[in-house]
Amino acid sequence: TLIMAPAKAPKVPESLLKRKKQTEEYKAKLAQATILRNKAKKVKRQEIFKRAESYANEYKRAEREIITKKRDARKHDNFYVEAQPKVAFVIRTRGINGVPPKPRKVMQLFRLRQINNGTFVKLNKATINMLRIAEPYITWGYPNLKSVKELLYKRGFGRVDNRRVALTDNSIIEQKLGKRNIICMEDLIHELYTVGPNFKAANKFLWHFKLNTPGGGWRKKANHFVDGGDFGCRDEMINPLLRKMV
Repeated sequence: TLIMAPAKAPKVPESLLKRKKQTEEYKAKLAQATILRNKAKKVKRQEIFKRAESYANEYKRAEREIITKKRDARKHDNFYVEAQPKVAFVIRTRGINGVPPKPRKVMQLFRLRQINNGTFVKLNKATINMLRIAEPYITWGYPNLKSVKELLYKRGFGRVDNRRVALTDNSIIEQKLGKRNIICMEDLIHELYTVGPNFKAANKFLWHFKLNTPGGGWRKKANHFVDGGDFGCRDEMINPLLRKMV
Protein backbone atom coordinates (compact mmCIF):
# COMPACT_ATOMS: atom_id res chain seq x y z
CA THR A 1 0.00 0.00 0.00
CA LEU A 2 1.18 3.52 -0.85
CA ILE A 3 1.49 6.05 1.96
CA MET A 4 0.51 9.59 0.79
CA ALA A 5 2.79 12.39 1.99
CA PRO A 6 0.88 15.22 3.77
CA ALA A 7 0.07 18.12 1.38
CA LYS A 8 2.24 21.22 1.91
CA ALA A 9 0.47 24.53 2.64
CA PRO A 10 0.89 26.94 -0.28
CA LYS A 11 3.61 29.53 0.35
CA VAL A 12 2.27 33.07 0.98
CA PRO A 13 3.86 35.55 -1.44
CA GLU A 14 6.33 37.90 0.20
CA SER A 15 4.64 41.02 -1.33
CA LEU A 16 1.35 40.03 0.32
CA LEU A 17 3.03 39.60 3.73
CA LYS A 18 4.70 43.00 3.33
CA ARG A 19 1.38 44.67 2.44
CA LYS A 20 -0.34 43.04 5.43
CA LYS A 21 2.39 44.30 7.75
CA GLN A 22 2.13 47.84 6.30
CA THR A 23 -1.68 47.84 6.73
CA GLU A 24 -1.35 46.78 10.39
CA GLU A 25 1.26 49.49 11.05
CA TYR A 26 -0.95 52.12 9.37
CA LYS A 27 -3.99 51.06 11.46
CA ALA A 28 -1.95 51.25 14.67
CA LYS A 29 -0.69 54.76 13.76
CA LEU A 30 -4.23 55.88 12.90
CA ALA A 31 -5.58 54.59 16.23
CA GLN A 32 -2.78 56.40 18.10
CA ALA A 33 -3.41 59.65 16.19
CA THR A 34 -7.17 59.42 16.94
CA ILE A 35 -6.47 58.99 20.68
CA LEU A 36 -4.12 62.01 20.68
CA ARG A 37 -6.61 64.12 18.67
CA ASN A 38 -9.47 63.27 21.04
CA LYS A 39 -7.29 64.21 24.04
CA ALA A 40 -6.40 67.56 22.44
CA LYS A 41 -10.10 68.20 21.63
CA LYS A 42 -11.05 67.50 25.26
CA VAL A 43 -8.42 69.96 26.55
CA LYS A 44 -9.59 72.58 24.00
CA ARG A 45 -13.26 72.12 25.04
CA GLN A 46 -12.34 72.63 28.70
CA GLU A 47 -10.39 75.80 27.80
CA ILE A 48 -13.32 77.16 25.75
CA PHE A 49 -15.76 76.43 28.60
CA LYS A 50 -13.51 78.24 31.10
CA ARG A 51 -13.27 81.27 28.82
CA ALA A 52 -17.04 81.39 28.27
CA GLU A 53 -17.57 81.21 32.05
CA SER A 54 -15.09 84.04 32.72
CA TYR A 55 -16.76 86.24 30.05
CA ALA A 56 -20.22 85.61 31.54
CA ASN A 57 -18.90 86.67 34.95
CA GLU A 58 -17.27 89.76 33.43
CA TYR A 59 -20.54 90.84 31.74
CA LYS A 60 -22.49 90.30 34.98
CA ARG A 61 -19.93 92.25 36.99
CA ALA A 62 -20.04 95.20 34.57
CA GLU A 63 -23.86 95.24 34.70
CA ARG A 64 -23.91 95.18 38.52
CA GLU A 65 -21.30 97.95 38.66
CA ILE A 66 -23.47 100.29 36.53
CA ILE A 67 -26.54 99.57 38.70
CA THR A 68 -24.55 100.26 41.90
CA LYS A 69 -23.17 103.55 40.53
CA LYS A 70 -26.65 104.69 39.47
CA ARG A 71 -28.03 103.93 42.93
CA ASP A 72 -25.18 105.75 44.66
CA ALA A 73 -25.73 108.79 42.45
CA ARG A 74 -29.49 108.76 43.18
CA LYS A 75 -28.81 108.64 46.93
CA HIS A 76 -26.90 111.91 46.63
CA ASP A 77 -29.58 113.53 44.38
CA ASN A 78 -27.28 113.18 41.40
CA PHE A 79 -27.05 111.38 38.06
CA TYR A 80 -24.65 108.73 36.81
CA VAL A 81 -23.82 109.10 33.11
CA GLU A 82 -22.64 105.88 31.47
CA ALA A 83 -19.56 105.81 29.23
CA GLN A 84 -20.10 106.49 25.52
CA PRO A 85 -20.74 103.30 23.51
CA LYS A 86 -17.67 102.01 21.69
CA VAL A 87 -19.35 99.98 18.96
CA ALA A 88 -22.33 100.48 16.64
CA PHE A 89 -24.20 98.16 14.32
CA VAL A 90 -25.01 99.74 10.96
CA ILE A 91 -27.74 98.53 8.55
CA ARG A 92 -28.32 99.75 4.99
CA THR A 93 -31.99 100.67 4.55
CA ARG A 94 -32.11 101.79 0.92
CA GLY A 95 -31.11 100.40 -2.47
CA ILE A 96 -28.67 101.69 -5.10
CA ASN A 97 -30.85 104.12 -7.07
CA GLY A 98 -29.95 107.82 -6.89
CA VAL A 99 -27.22 107.52 -4.23
CA PRO A 100 -24.73 110.46 -4.41
CA PRO A 101 -21.00 109.61 -4.70
CA LYS A 102 -19.97 110.49 -1.11
CA PRO A 103 -22.61 108.37 0.72
CA ARG A 104 -21.98 105.58 -1.82
CA LYS A 105 -18.25 105.60 -1.01
CA VAL A 106 -18.91 105.60 2.75
CA MET A 107 -21.26 102.61 2.45
CA GLN A 108 -18.68 100.85 0.29
CA LEU A 109 -16.05 101.38 3.03
CA PHE A 110 -18.49 99.97 5.61
CA ARG A 111 -19.09 96.96 3.27
CA LEU A 112 -22.79 97.84 2.93
CA ARG A 113 -23.21 97.14 -0.79
CA GLN A 114 -26.78 95.77 -0.68
CA ILE A 115 -30.01 96.67 1.09
CA ASN A 116 -30.39 95.03 4.56
CA ASN A 117 -26.64 94.39 4.84
CA GLY A 118 -25.18 95.08 8.29
CA THR A 119 -21.74 95.48 9.90
CA PHE A 120 -20.13 96.35 13.23
CA VAL A 121 -18.36 99.73 13.31
CA LYS A 122 -15.94 100.96 15.97
CA LEU A 123 -17.07 104.43 17.06
CA ASN A 124 -14.60 107.31 16.93
CA LYS A 125 -14.66 110.84 15.52
CA ALA A 126 -13.88 109.69 11.96
CA THR A 127 -16.48 106.90 11.81
CA ILE A 128 -19.20 109.09 13.39
CA ASN A 129 -18.59 111.72 10.67
CA MET A 130 -18.80 108.97 8.02
CA LEU A 131 -22.09 107.76 9.51
CA ARG A 132 -23.45 111.31 9.28
CA ILE A 133 -22.52 111.53 5.57
CA ALA A 134 -24.38 108.31 4.73
CA GLU A 135 -27.20 108.86 7.28
CA PRO A 136 -30.17 109.06 4.83
CA TYR A 137 -29.33 105.56 3.52
CA ILE A 138 -28.52 103.74 6.77
CA THR A 139 -29.81 103.17 10.28
CA TRP A 140 -27.50 102.47 13.21
CA GLY A 141 -27.45 102.09 16.97
CA TYR A 142 -25.73 100.45 19.92
CA PRO A 143 -26.21 96.66 20.07
CA ASN A 144 -26.51 94.93 23.43
CA LEU A 145 -24.88 91.59 24.29
CA LYS A 146 -27.95 89.57 23.28
CA SER A 147 -28.02 91.19 19.83
CA VAL A 148 -24.30 90.54 19.23
CA LYS A 149 -24.74 86.88 20.24
CA GLU A 150 -27.82 86.39 18.04
CA LEU A 151 -26.13 87.99 15.03
CA LEU A 152 -23.07 85.76 15.31
CA TYR A 153 -24.79 82.49 16.21
CA LYS A 154 -27.67 82.84 13.74
CA ARG A 155 -26.17 84.90 10.89
CA GLY A 156 -22.40 84.61 11.41
CA PHE A 157 -20.24 83.83 8.38
CA GLY A 158 -16.46 84.08 8.17
CA ARG A 159 -14.10 85.00 5.36
CA VAL A 160 -11.90 81.99 4.53
CA ASP A 161 -9.81 82.34 1.33
CA ASN A 162 -12.26 85.03 0.18
CA ARG A 163 -15.18 82.60 0.49
CA ARG A 164 -18.26 83.03 2.70
CA VAL A 165 -18.09 80.15 5.20
CA ALA A 166 -20.72 79.48 7.90
CA LEU A 167 -19.27 79.52 11.43
CA THR A 168 -20.36 75.98 12.28
CA ASP A 169 -17.15 75.02 14.07
CA ASN A 170 -14.72 76.78 16.42
CA SER A 171 -11.81 75.40 14.38
CA ILE A 172 -12.71 77.82 11.52
CA ILE A 173 -12.29 80.77 13.92
CA GLU A 174 -9.12 79.34 15.47
CA GLN A 175 -7.55 78.74 12.05
CA LYS A 176 -7.91 82.42 11.07
CA LEU A 177 -7.67 84.24 14.45
CA GLY A 178 -5.83 81.74 16.69
CA LYS A 179 -2.63 83.81 16.56
CA ARG A 180 -4.62 86.69 18.11
CA ASN A 181 -5.86 84.44 20.95
CA ILE A 182 -9.39 84.20 19.51
CA ILE A 183 -10.17 80.48 19.34
CA CYS A 184 -13.96 80.19 19.70
CA MET A 185 -17.28 81.94 19.14
CA GLU A 186 -17.37 83.36 22.68
CA ASP A 187 -13.94 84.95 22.14
CA LEU A 188 -15.24 86.56 18.94
CA ILE A 189 -18.38 87.89 20.69
CA HIS A 190 -16.28 89.27 23.57
CA GLU A 191 -13.84 90.99 21.19
CA LEU A 192 -16.65 92.70 19.23
CA TYR A 193 -18.84 93.63 22.22
CA THR A 194 -16.02 95.06 24.36
CA VAL A 195 -14.05 96.46 21.37
CA GLY A 196 -10.86 94.65 22.33
CA PRO A 197 -7.38 95.21 20.83
CA ASN A 198 -8.11 92.77 17.98
CA PHE A 199 -11.51 94.26 17.05
CA LYS A 200 -10.33 95.23 13.55
CA ALA A 201 -9.03 91.73 12.72
CA ALA A 202 -12.16 90.07 14.17
CA ASN A 203 -14.51 92.37 12.25
CA LYS A 204 -12.51 91.93 9.03
CA PHE A 205 -12.73 88.14 9.41
CA LEU A 206 -16.55 88.33 9.63
CA TRP A 207 -18.47 88.51 6.37
CA HIS A 208 -20.98 91.38 6.32
CA PHE A 209 -24.35 90.26 7.74
CA LYS A 210 -27.15 89.59 5.25
CA LEU A 211 -30.36 90.27 7.19
CA ASN A 212 -34.06 89.86 6.42
CA THR A 213 -36.41 92.78 5.87
CA PRO A 214 -37.92 93.45 9.34
CA GLY A 215 -41.21 91.68 10.08
CA GLY A 216 -44.01 94.06 9.12
CA GLY A 217 -41.67 95.99 6.80
CA TRP A 218 -39.95 99.35 7.22
CA ARG A 219 -42.01 102.35 8.42
CA LYS A 220 -40.97 105.22 6.14
CA LYS A 221 -37.49 105.09 4.63
CA ALA A 222 -37.47 108.73 3.53
CA ASN A 223 -37.97 110.02 7.14
CA HIS A 224 -35.55 110.12 10.06
CA PHE A 225 -36.19 107.70 12.94
CA VAL A 226 -37.09 110.58 15.28
CA ASP A 227 -39.77 111.72 12.79
CA GLY A 228 -41.40 108.30 12.68
CA GLY A 229 -39.23 107.03 9.83
CA ASP A 230 -36.32 104.60 9.57
CA PHE A 231 -32.94 106.15 8.76
CA GLY A 232 -30.44 107.66 11.18
CA CYS A 233 -29.28 106.90 14.72
CA ARG A 234 -31.70 104.96 16.91
CA ASP A 235 -29.43 104.35 19.96
CA GLU A 236 -30.64 101.32 21.96
CA MET A 237 -33.71 100.96 19.72
CA ILE A 238 -31.55 99.10 17.19
CA ASN A 239 -32.00 95.99 19.35
CA PRO A 240 -35.78 95.49 18.79
CA LEU A 241 -35.13 96.06 15.05
CA LEU A 242 -32.41 93.38 15.01
CA ARG A 243 -34.80 90.88 16.68
CA LYS A 244 -37.10 91.32 13.66
CA MET A 245 -34.31 91.08 11.09
CA VAL A 246 -32.08 88.21 12.30
